[in-house]
Amino acid sequence: MNKESTEFLFDLLNTPSPTGFEVPGQRVWAKRAREFADRVESDAYGNTWATIKGKKPNAPLVMIEAHADEIGYMVKFITDDGFLHVDRVGGSDWANARGRRLIILGDKGEVTGIIGNTAIHIRDRKDGEKVPEVHELFVDIGASNRRQVADLGIRVGHPAVYADQAASFGRNRVIGRALDNRMGGFILTEVLRNLSSGKTRSTATCVALNAIQEEIGGYGATMAAYQLKPDICLVLDVTHATDSPGILHAKHGKVSLGGGPAITHGTANHPLIVQRLMELAEKNLITLQHESSSRYTGTDTDSIYPLRGGIPCALISLPLRYMHSVVEMADFRDVDRVIELMTLFVRSIKIGDRFTFDI
Repeated sequence: MNKESTEFLFDLLNTPSPTGFEVPGQRVWAKRAREFADRVESDAYGNTWATIKGKKPNAPLVMIEAHADEIGYMVKFITDDGFLHVDRVGGSDWANARGRRLIILGDKGEVTGIIGNTAIHIRDRKDGEKVPEVHELFVDIGASNRRQVADLGIRVGHPAVYADQAASFGRNRVIGRALDNRMGGFILTEVLRNLSSGKTRSTATCVALNAIQEEIGGYGATMAAYQLKPDICLVLDVTHATDSPGILHAKHGKVSLGGGPAITHGTANHPLIVQRLMELAEKNLITLQHESSSRYTGTDTDSIYPLRGGIPCALISLPLRYMHSVVEMADFRDVDRVIELMTLFVRSIKIGDRFTFDI
């Protein structure tokens, strides 16, 4: 990556964008996408997409998609003495929440909070100790009563994310919150950069969609894909790297960090698109990993492929350790291979390509 790409990546990773409140991150993404795209657009709820026109107007429309939102918390209740109780936004893992700092996105700007952690010396542990339920967590923002909370611009309904920032790690890796799936949004812009820098335009038009609200059901992808009417779609998300201790491969499969992009077989994944990806990877010496999907992918692929009589889709996944934590970890070697594979796929689409079966 060049200097500009690296700076953009960390800006995007560190911009709070919890589900339902993605606009700040979308503005960061759109500013970068405008450097390469012919146009950047958005819809009522904040789905944002960038288009690079192909050289053949009758060629298929290829959509590449990732989701923009991150997990977090939301203010649920404010006590008389100024403490906040919260609920989850998406799949936040509250088991390791105590003692962590939050950024609460209030009416007057960001407010720092601390999820309280009663000292081990005075906790009741005589019958063992269980992880507190979400409603038992409390957040201290330095207020002594409800009025002081209101003076800070905080009310019920304000979202929050962990305050941890992204950082380079080891030789080739990055850690932080929201790599799921802000790494996907970053990769989309790098594919746009590749497509815009070629000597000739790709035959097909490419639309890069950064979709909202994946973490609560994939609603943004449904809205935008219905409107954009793609002929073909590559969905990009993260998948569990299962190469750290204590993970049963017979149950969860085996995907290694640094082992290359993972492609999924089954359910929403169209076999002919998966075959094209495999052929491109083999021809260009890109190592692939394979995953199975017996019922659903758990990604925006599930939201896109049934639309308008069926949109041929395939899921490409970036291996990720420690998902839904503040130390999610990705490997830049995997990132580079995903960018290359997606770029190759878009450029491979020609007039007459049909991802349908003769029955």
